[in-house]
Amino acid sequence: MFKLLILIEPEIDSETFFQGWPKFLSHAEEMPGLEKLVTAPVHEHLSGQYSPLMVHELHFEDRSVLEKALASPAGIAAGKTLQQITGGHVSLLVAAHLEDSGEHLRDLRSKKAPSTKG
Repeated sequence: MFKLLILIEPEIDSETFFQGWPKFLSHAEEMPGLEKLVTAPVHEHLSGQYSPLMVHELHFEDRSVLEKALASPAGIAAGKTLQQITGGHVSLLVAAHLEDSGEHLRDLRSKKAPSTKG
């Protein structure tokens, strides 16, 4: 699975952004191959130089589906709207989405732990 990560930077004009956000979402939701949308408003900056206001994710089956979605009429409209409502204060990243559950990871860790008794 691949995703487009949209990092909304703090320099946006909040009023313009939140007025235009529904229009962006409506275009994004029409992108072919879109499997899931995730919106995560950032509530606290704990560490590091970069502190986005919001992280938005668009999930696709694979990179080629993501690329076709971005080049589609809905993808182009979403991109134009995003640039307008952020004034260009946005970062876009393409990333592989790898996911596992905490329970599964703990189970694997417990099976790999060597015995120290002998």
